[in-house]
Amino acid sequence: MDNNVNINNSTLEIPAKRRGLFGRKPSLERRKARAGYVFVLPFILGIVLIYLPILIDTVWFSLNDFKWVSTLEEGLVFKLTFEGFSYYSKAFETPEFTEALLAGIQQLIFEVPAIIVFSLFIAVVLNQKMLGRAAFRAIFFVPVIIATGIMETINMQDLMSSSAGSGINDGTQGGANEIISVLDVQALFSNMKVGGELVEYVVSLVNQIYSIINYSGVQMLIFLAGLQSISPSIYEASQIEGATGWETFWKITFPMISPMILVNAVYTIIDSFTRTNNPAMVYIDGFGGAPSQSIAMSWIYFLLVIVIIGVVAAIASSMVFYQRRD
Repeated sequence: MDNNVNINNSTLEIPAKRRGLFGRKPSLERRKARAGYVFVLPFILGIVLIYLPILIDTVWFSLNDFKWVSTLEEGLVFKLTFEGFSYYSKAFETPEFTEALLAGIQQLIFEVPAIIVFSLFIAVVLNQKMLGRAAFRAIFFVPVIIATGIMETINMQDLMSSSAGSGINDGTQGGANEIISVLDVQALFSNMKVGGELVEYVVSLVNQIYSIINYSGVQMLIFLAGLQSISPSIYEASQIEGATGWETFWKITFPMISPMILVNAVYTIIDSFTRTNNPAMVYIDGFGGAPSQSIAMSWIYFLLVIVIIGVVAAIASSMVFYQRRD
């Protein structure tokens, strides 16, 4: 295309578009996207080269029966015998495994709303201007550090030793039950003529307050990041219009942090299903049968987690508000 245009016998030169080394110069958005791919490239390579082959091997092992065989040439090796989906059907025929899955789902239904509501409430409180705000944020995040690594092992050993001779303790007995006896929540709700299911749920919430605080630290930080990303001018405009604090929360704060609610919901579901005290995880780890059947149980458990996450994400995505930047 000729860049010279003739207008009334005069020549007007139109400058050509600026081009980079490999053609047209990329926009700022494209350059940021390329930089993002560069940063996540080690993670992608790790998944493709290390994690994905292991997943493929576990699928193959769940479809085969393997036994260790001693040979003169190669020593101790394992021999695979194809069994198809027989181990998957045996897993569903195991009552203990089915009960563990149902117990894990029940624990999930209880924990996810409680953790999200509690972490959102604490994040809103800690986002206010007050003396010692940074110290309070650190205090609420300390349980996350304590509940990881060697501290979690020490805590679990203390709980097991304290429950010796009195049955299994899941960490919610003892002091929490004493709180229930003092507050007498059951009597309070019975006087209010509230249904028994709600009474049991509230009592369980109080009993599980230790675990809820421990598992709300990361969610609290995510909510704090979302709250601090809201422009103060929006709140100033709402105050000028005479909006109350209640209206400001439900009309501005809640819609603006709805993407964070979706993120925290997915994170909490994964964290609940992969926790060491999850009933399904405990049963699979302690399964004493064929290794192939335990691998099949793990895949059933994994697919169940994926389905639940997909359902929750599909429901929550329809309610999420995304602020337009253009």
